[in-house]
Amino acid sequence: MRINCNILINTALSCVALYAAPAMAPDAVVDNYTAASQTQDKVLQGSSMEVDIDASLPKLQKHGRLHALRRISALGHITYEALHFEGDNTIKSHVIARYLSADVQSQTDQAPSLAVTPVNYKFKYKGMTDWEGSPVHVFEVSPRHKRVGLYKGELWIDANTFLRVRESGRFVKNPSFFVKRIEFVREYEIRDGISVPRQTRSVVDTRLVGPAEITIDFTNVSFAEGPKHASLVDMDSQ
Repeated sequence: MRINCNILINTALSCVALYAAPAMAPDAVVDNYTAASQTQDKVLQGSSMEVDIDASLPKLQKHGRLHALRRISALGHITYEALHFEGDNTIKSHVIARYLSADVQSQTDQAPSLAVTPVNYKFKYKGMTDWEGSPVHVFEVSPRHKRVGLYKGELWIDANTFLRVRESGRFVKNPSFFVKRIEFVREYEIRDGISVPRQTRSVVDTRLVGPAEITIDFTNVSFAEGPKHASLVDMDSQ
């Protein structure tokens, strides 16, 4: 069967045009994204979800896995309740526990100053692409200030809801001397008009034990108000 090359070329160019030209100005996309993010933050308050955290230190051939419950209080504070852990205690104490503590600390102390918004970041439009069958806007983001918790990389915004579906990059300032570099990819799914975390993959390059690899899967997300007495569980006591 012969294929008409001109038809293929025209079809390909049409697809490129579909995802190359935004339906609105990039500044308007950012404005809509910022408004949608503020609304979403309010909806997520009082939510809960299960997390499976798989972590390893390849050079030391150590591995561990934690199943936990992650809650966001009515005030936006994040807490974790460890439900089950299996694996090496080094992973539990020095990789997973530190990751959870950093997540909790960033949200309780500096949430507004870490938000991916024009107040904290510069946005550079890169074009449009496809994300699981839907068009998304791709922005290069770079922080206006070098601060722990801010990153340089990409932000993907759903063209229909203006919610984030993917973030990736590296943090511009390391949280401690023992960490040389942190790279990550965060993926989200749009559920009932809310951008819900689906998976986070991180590589933390440490000075003492080499790279630490962490993958977090989020499941069973609930927007119902959960118990308010939960607190970060002492990982060493589990």
